[in-house]
This record gives sequence, C-alpha cells and structure tokens, in this order.
Amino acid sequence: QVQLAESGGGLVQPGGSLRLSCVFSGSIFSIYNMAWDRQAPGKQREAVAVITTGGSTDYADSVRGRFTISRDNAKNTVYLQMNSLKPEDTAVYYCRGGKYRGQGTQVTVSS
Repeated sequence: QVQLAESGGGLVQPGGSLRLSCVFSGSIFSIYNMAWDRQAPGKQREAVAVITTGGSTDYADSVRGRFTISRDNAKNTVYLQMNSLKPEDTAVYYCRGGKYRGQGTQVTVSS
C-alpha cells in the first residue's frame, strides 16, 4: 500500500521560509515523477512544482524563483523549499506521486 506523508507546514511571516518534506512508502519511489500541489480556501487545487525521475524540475509561474523542489531517492523523500513566502501562498500543500497523494500539510503566511 502506497503512502505519502507530508510534514513541515506551519505559520510563517511574509518573507519567511519553510521546507516541506514528503516521505513515500509502499512502492519504489525512484520510478515516480513527484509533485507538490496546493489548494487555497475557495480555490481549485493547482500544481506548484514537479520533479521527474531524472531530476528535471518545473514550477508554476507564481512560485518560480522562490520555491525549489528536490528529491532524495535514498530516503524516499521529496522536498519543497519555499522562500520569500507571500500571504497568497497560504494553502494546504499536498505531495503527489503517480495516482497517489498525501493528506496535506497546512501552510499559513501571515503577519
């Protein structure tokens, strides 16, 4: 049974940073392209960042240059480093791999 477990969310002031982690279990992590999605209240879920099995990355325009996705296949973990956070980054962030998704972690950017 595949499971994804996110952690690292919380409350941060505008301009601050957070690093999200997602531990993948139950299958072979290295064969999956991985992604981070987010959903803000009253809005549709959107893809934020993706990393392929080969390490190529892509980002939503709204976060490019501020967020960095990375993966550690030895630890079955994907990360999202978020810098220069803005109030509009407030959302529940979900880790996704293949058809699988975690339960999400809340990120709130507020002064």
